[in-house]
Amino acid sequence: MKNSYYPHLASPITINGLTFKNRIFGAPMSNPELDPDCNMRKEEIAFHENRAQGGMASVCIGLGIVDAVGRTHTKEVKLYDIMSLPSLKEAANAMHRHNCNAVMELAHGGKYAGARSHAGQEKPLVLGPNNEINPEGLAVTSMTDAEIDRVADCFASAAALSQKAGFDMVLVHGGHGWLLGQFMSPSMNYRTDKWGGSLENRMRFPLLVIEKIRKACGPHFPIEFRMSGAELVEGGYTIEEGIEMAKLLDGKVDIIHVSAGVHEDPDVFTLTHPSMFVEHGCNVHLAAKIKEHVKTPVATLGGLNDPDMMEEIIASGQADIVELARQSICDPFFPEKAFSGRKDDITRCCRCYTCFYNYLTNRTFCCAFNPVVGNELANQSGFPATTPKKVVVVGGGPGGMEAAITAAKRGHTVTLYEKNSRLGGQLLSEEHIPFKQDMFGFVRVLEGRLKRAGVKVVLNTELTPEQAASEQADVVLVAVGAKQIVPPIPGIHSPKVVDLTALHQPSPAVGQRVVILGGGLVGCESAIYLDSLGKDVTIVEMKEDWAADSYFMHRNAMHMYIRNSRIQIQVQTTAKEVTDQGLICQTPDGEKLLEADTVLLAAGMRPDRQLTDAFYNTAPRVFQIGDCIKPGRVLEAVTLGYYRALDI
Repeated sequence: MKNSYYPHLASPITINGLTFKNRIFGAPMSNPELDPDCNMRKEEIAFHENRAQGGMASVCIGLGIVDAVGRTHTKEVKLYDIMSLPSLKEAANAMHRHNCNAVMELAHGGKYAGARSHAGQEKPLVLGPNNEINPEGLAVTSMTDAEIDRVADCFASAAALSQKAGFDMVLVHGGHGWLLGQFMSPSMNYRTDKWGGSLENRMRFPLLVIEKIRKACGPHFPIEFRMSGAELVEGGYTIEEGIEMAKLLDGKVDIIHVSAGVHEDPDVFTLTHPSMFVEHGCNVHLAAKIKEHVKTPVATLGGLNDPDMMEEIIASGQADIVELARQSICDPFFPEKAFSGRKDDITRCCRCYTCFYNYLTNRTFCCAFNPVVGNELANQSGFPATTPKKVVVVGGGPGGMEAAITAAKRGHTVTLYEKNSRLGGQLLSEEHIPFKQDMFGFVRVLEGRLKRAGVKVVLNTELTPEQAASEQADVVLVAVGAKQIVPPIPGIHSPKVVDLTALHQPSPAVGQRVVILGGGLVGCESAIYLDSLGKDVTIVEMKEDWAADSYFMHRNAMHMYIRNSRIQIQVQTTAKEVTDQGLICQTPDGEKLLEADTVLLAAGMRPDRQLTDAFYNTAPRVFQIGDCIKPGRVLEAVTLGYYRALDI
């Protein structure tokens, strides 16, 4: 029987004897932390199991390294060590508990193997297609025939270990500039022997790996091969050559998984892992073109978060499978919600790179919209039992909304008061910004959850501390947000000075020439939006650099846009006065007038401590949430809202 909501996306597919219950696969996602022996901890297994529980047909654990020489960092599963077997078995069992196939990615860093992976070695061995120096300054040794054969055996042994652990399929990583991709690439493989030069020669190593895995695991153990449909870098191969590569893989592997790009190019990184400035499904066209030339099932991915789009991809024959990574972090229950007619309750990934930043810097799983991510073990038992209480939430931003929803789900009677006519707080600024639609959509999702949870919402009511006390609530949750910083300069109260509420409408209430006072994340994103509307935009920033408060991947994506735009950025520049002509500033080169029709304030926020503190003692227990403590991101507001509600 076909699913009545998504008949193609929900339909099973059988690949080399293995049945997948639908067409949504969990794309490879590696672990930010492991135990000291590089085995998966229970925390990592719980994270992947949560993805499986949400209804995906498979979950792939990323970056299982097949050879000690191939490690790019110290947090990769060691598939060359038999002692990895127990944790891998536990991970596979976790997937199978939810009728989800377990997949292990097989990878080798090649010339990008990191120095940290070879600690204590005076001259660490780094292997690649050519003799060269890698970005970390290590000498790369060109692989001999014997070395190529040995590493191919390592892939086969790693696949056999994965099979022994109970994994249902392996994914061979031949894309993104990893070792096999290095051999496949004309921009990275300069060899003149049988392993380089022609396309057939450059594909010889990947095909040898596949042949050896078949011999080690048998003909009926499925192999997925990940390739970049195009490298998207100067000198790299294009989709035309990608098609020819796929033809050579056709019939030899069981899934051709088409991604894009190489990790080592910062610009291309934002296409391999699409930023909010590119369209959803930006890489699907590569898979669609390859599918026209092969009989092997084709998988696609690339910033996908909409089940309607995924259904169309499958129904139109652009691909047989869609794969999700970040969307499965943001809402692991995405498939279950889609297939049961609850797509309006899906939290859609906004591609803000919160997950990437925390993975790379803090070594944690994290999501701006999902407070459970990274804390799956602590939340496995669901909402803890509690005595029902009367709860008042003051403020309807994302933190207050999340707190109200969580408290109501725990059985409390909750009333939320919001001073404005709409819920959403600062996220209302995103409503009309095209690249922020997924972030604004989070407001709509939370509104629906408030209603279903039975929260009483009172709008247009600025609750005072006295009124809160008169409610005689057991708990008051204060989420009143923060106040905008207004620089104390002459003319700042001029009619031509506006705040971010000027963006709360389809046509921003700004003139043609806009000077944005504040070059942080908010100011820079506002500049990109206004530039896209044809405005003449200048950013004024006191610090030495702009968007210093943004995640470096997102900043790079903004940089890609700004360098090709008309946006002007003045750093190390201080505003002195707003005049009829514009904004007078002190720059490193002296005083300067920036002509402007509108000055947009984006100089930051500060807590209103006087208001926030006034709510103390309005109930037996009073908690503070979000920006009223310290201005931050949606991540902090939502996380605090969720866990404060669990404290009740």
